[in-house]
Amino acid sequence: MSRLPHRPEKERETLQYNRCADEKLKKGGFGYTFGVLYMAILSDHEIVRYIISRGLKIKPFSEKNLTPNGYDMSIGEVEIPSRGMRISEGEITIMPGEWFLLSTTELLRIPPELTAQIWLRTSYIRRGFMGSFGRIDAGFQGTLTLALVNMSPEEQKITIGDRVVQVVFETLSSLPEKVYSERSGNYQGQMGITKEPLKKK
Repeated sequence: MSRLPHRPEKERETLQYNRCADEKLKKGGFGYTFGVLYMAILSDHEIVRYIISRGLKIKPFSEKNLTPNGYDMSIGEVEIPSRGMRISEGEITIMPGEWFLLSTTELLRIPPELTAQIWLRTSYIRRGFMGSFGRIDAGFQGTLTLALVNMSPEEQKITIGDRVVQVVFETLSSLPEKVYSERSGNYQGQMGITKEPLKKK
């Protein structure tokens, strides 16, 4: 695991922002009418701040995967259902028009005040891969399972460990009444490629 960068000036700026946010929440409570905060995308140093002291978890974490406004997630596992193939090391060839699943190496834990978007990296888009992704709900914990299609007319190789999607973290306008595990929670705690909802305890 890479050492988290120490940036005193950025730490002070972010601490001031967090104190302001906390004061707004105290004044208005946790409802939807009062205590509304500005929604904002976390910058790189704010992501680090949330990891250090505000409940965000990215494991394993590597500073090289930070972007100015997000974090690149890497491939941990690939499955091609039509061929009954699954790998967790090395590389695999994706045929033209072939649909496949992958999971991320990194495990995420999203605190109640955050949500996140998933964006396919442009290096994959340029190679002809397409995928449609949703948001990561507040309170979610687990690895990500994603589906992609090779829309190019050529075979494409996928390598385990390669960075494939960027996760962009956003603050919510207020704390949710219930987090993901208290709503559907269907995939809470998933590890590796997960096709079916997990049984609730």
